[in-house]
Amino acid sequence: MTSGSGAGTLSGLIVDWGGVLTNDLSAVMGAWARDDGIDMDTYAAVLRDWLGEPYGLEAVINPIHALERGEMTVPDFEERLAKELSWRTGTTVAPEGLLTRMFDRFEHAHDMVGLVHRAHADGIKTALLSNSWGNDYPRDGWDEMFDVVVISGEVGMRKPEPRIYRHTAELLGLALSECVFVDDLKHNIEGAVRLGMVGIKHTSYADTAFQIETLFGRQLA
Repeated sequence: MTSGSGAGTLSGLIVDWGGVLTNDLSAVMGAWARDDGIDMDTYAAVLRDWLGEPYGLEAVINPIHALERGEMTVPDFEERLAKELSWRTGTTVAPEGLLTRMFDRFEHAHDMVGLVHRAHADGIKTALLSNSWGNDYPRDGWDEMFDVVVISGEVGMRKPEPRIYRHTAELLGLALSECVFVDDLKHNIEGAVRLGMVGIKHTSYADTAFQIETLFGRQLA
């Protein structure tokens, strides 16, 4: 847990989608890589080159950031990524439907979904804050789960940009210091904490549930 705020002042719970309310991202991506015959080290190298090192450093041309902000279309991104992977591996990677194949193994993490439902029902303001890669989100039941939904490609901002955290808190009607943010990626949590949010790095349901219950001072698990 990383905090810029004290317990007792917290009113909002903001959670990520992929890797928090779904199964582990590494398992999803690993299944895609096996199906498409992609070496994961090569894929990771492409991401490092595009994202810059460390995370958050803008590269001269950054297709990932453009996709997440909705500035690049899915077909254009798929063409770009397939071309890069094909060049590096020497094996043709089909661009059509590439992102669909990549995220085909996403499954609901029912325990975490239930936890957010219970938090919402108990009076905690809840929000989803997700960086989208053109994903189609399964939104059934979201009205009973979230007060606010912020998808990066729909708002033209992305984590860990400060403005997207501010935007989400404003929609909830809360100060940043009143919000707990749960994500599976360290750099996204660090971006939130720098602004005064309380950050939780999600590693398991049990650990995240314990931290949320401790912070809000109520039983939810």
